[in-house]
Amino acid sequence: MGDEAEADGGPGAAGEEPPAGDEAADGSAEGDGARSGAEAVGDAGAAEGQIPGQADGGEAPAAGISEAAAELAAQKIERERIARRKAERTAPVEAGAKLSGTAADLLAAVRAVEGGEKPPSRYFDDAPAAPRRTPAPAPVAERPRSAPRPPAPAEAVDAVRALLARTGGPEAVAAKAAEALGEDAAGRLTEDPWQLLAVPGVRPTQADGFARALLGADCGPGDERRTAALVAWLLAQAALKGHTALEASVLTGALGQYAVPDPAEALEQAIGDGAVLVFQEPVGEPVPEGEEQPVTILVGLEGCALAEESLADGLARLVNTFGAAADPAEWTAAAPAGPGPAAAELIRAVAGHGLVTHTGGEAARAEPLVLLATARALGLRAWLACHAPAARDRAGEGAATVAGLLDGTEGPGRDQDGQLALDLLVVTDAPQLDVESAAALVESVPDGARLVLSGDPGVLGSAGPGRVFADVLAARACPQVASRVPDPGPLGELVSGIGVGELLAVDAPGKEVVIVPVRDAGEAVHRTVQLVAESVPRAFGLPAEGVQVITPGHGGSAGTRALNAALKERLNPGPGRFGGFDPGDRVVYVPSPGRALPGRVVTADAEGLHLDCPGAAGGRVVVPKERVESAVRHGWAVTAHQAVGSHWPGVVVVLPGDAADALSRDWVYTAFGRAERHLSVVHGVDQALPRAVAEVLPKPRTTRLAGLLRGLAAAAAGADRPE
Repeated sequence: MGDEAEADGGPGAAGEEPPAGDEAADGSAEGDGARSGAEAVGDAGAAEGQIPGQADGGEAPAAGISEAAAELAAQKIERERIARRKAERTAPVEAGAKLSGTAADLLAAVRAVEGGEKPPSRYFDDAPAAPRRTPAPAPVAERPRSAPRPPAPAEAVDAVRALLARTGGPEAVAAKAAEALGEDAAGRLTEDPWQLLAVPGVRPTQADGFARALLGADCGPGDERRTAALVAWLLAQAALKGHTALEASVLTGALGQYAVPDPAEALEQAIGDGAVLVFQEPVGEPVPEGEEQPVTILVGLEGCALAEESLADGLARLVNTFGAAADPAEWTAAAPAGPGPAAAELIRAVAGHGLVTHTGGEAARAEPLVLLATARALGLRAWLACHAPAARDRAGEGAATVAGLLDGTEGPGRDQDGQLALDLLVVTDAPQLDVESAAALVESVPDGARLVLSGDPGVLGSAGPGRVFADVLAARACPQVASRVPDPGPLGELVSGIGVGELLAVDAPGKEVVIVPVRDAGEAVHRTVQLVAESVPRAFGLPAEGVQVITPGHGGSAGTRALNAALKERLNPGPGRFGGFDPGDRVVYVPSPGRALPGRVVTADAEGLHLDCPGAAGGRVVVPKERVESAVRHGWAVTAHQAVGSHWPGVVVVLPGDAADALSRDWVYTAFGRAERHLSVVHGVDQALPRAVAEVLPKPRTTRLAGLLRGLAAAAAGADRPE
């Protein structure tokens, strides 16, 4: 679809160079949100990275703790390790200088992998410890972790703009640079021009051009400032694709693609500076004692690493602090009359455990509601958290959005310790949890409370880094309840078939499913407007507002931009006086990456663009005029990542010819599954659609959560084992 990756807030392969400042208003990574680590950095050095080695952390395990447990315990106190590593250096490490201590050990591991050798056995210098059973310090959430930064002072923006103008840099990113780098952004860029790469939307070629203009002959590809910035940038791009870490060989290969003379030395510098972390991750099932566990060497940024470890620790805390199991019969007796088998199984599992997962399709959404009613009948403070405001509203009283829970605008409030005042939290659409929001949410659940993660494993993953729900399922560290209630009707039959790789020709006597073939993108746009404005409302008695268009990307001749322009002209024509918007325009507001809220334009004034936005606190939002371009997009047509978690009476899925390469089974499953009564498919991809359903699986994300959870579970079992 042309520029769908860039337009979703997640750039494409590292070798692509779209214009700076064209970061779009979206919270997704549409089209490539689950790419492999190699693809995330330009398909460089896609080596397996699996070698025989030890997984014991290099220290003698404490009594009663297995080797795997020792390593996981060491990883749990990563913050102390980072601080200790930074304290080992008395001055910045010069490029090529010799490292010592932990940094040298980690570098030796990376170089061993690069040479295809066995890595050193020593990776962590922390003494192993048993899993923590005491509560973590309660977070105080004054605002969501991913809340946008406040606007930079005007003088800081002007100083950056003047610097960029003088050097031929991309002036359009001046405001973003001032926000990202602080009030002294101009001074920092003068000292280190490659810090421009920390600005969203800026690419290496642009930063290199800016550096050449500023430094002249002193600018070279091996400049340690450049290599440090590239390491961080490549890992940040991987995070936008959903990865929380990259294999070391993939990262050094990508550095080579950007003409870094000595990629290993660049990684050495980053390790020595504490800018990146290195991990030894076991591969496959644990091997018998005495045998070598295959491992892979992963490199990640501190933020993702600590969020993933905090999440694993928080989930283990809920399991380990759960009190005496309740009588399942008592819970079942309190359930509403006639709960189905899956709902009854879910109730029994939650009665006896602090952490439970629940999987199923659309029909299974009723089962968590039965569980909530049961818990409330027993006098428990039970809440449901979902991602889309529409899902919250549909669930009724006792429901909140995840963002609302975290920022305190929704939900039960917090107790005197700063934790959520509840006994049971059920999170629906759990596949949309990224590691940062999941860690914040789990840290807020008090000891002894129950947590249920519920969702459909077949839908698209989170827009942010991680694959939280899939990793918790893979770790098998808690009871798993799988609903097998089929989704009803022709739509349910169609979507269920897609979930198992079959594109069925369903019988739809009520025109629940209609295929509209088109020859080209122009015809696709024309037929889409006709369907939304006339055909679907007339056939089903729906207003045009009840019909949602979903397409694979923002760019291209039939992406969201083209479709929204055509739909606006038909449904709400106007001059677009307010930054391209008019009162009554249907929009999507993205307050922070990964969060997309539907709304309508009310008016505009000196404060900014006023939106009626049900998903926001108070239902109204004023978007400052300097943020309108990056945070607001017309919303008649959206991407599947923006649509996941929501449902509409009518859905029109647009598949123009240039969308063929963007299709995958999870994308089709998600897009088709948003329809409640009617689905029209504007079909121009010929055999690419059935091929995508049958063959194109979601691409894996490189994450560490499943391994961390397995290790913590093993450590807990070892600590509980009598000596």
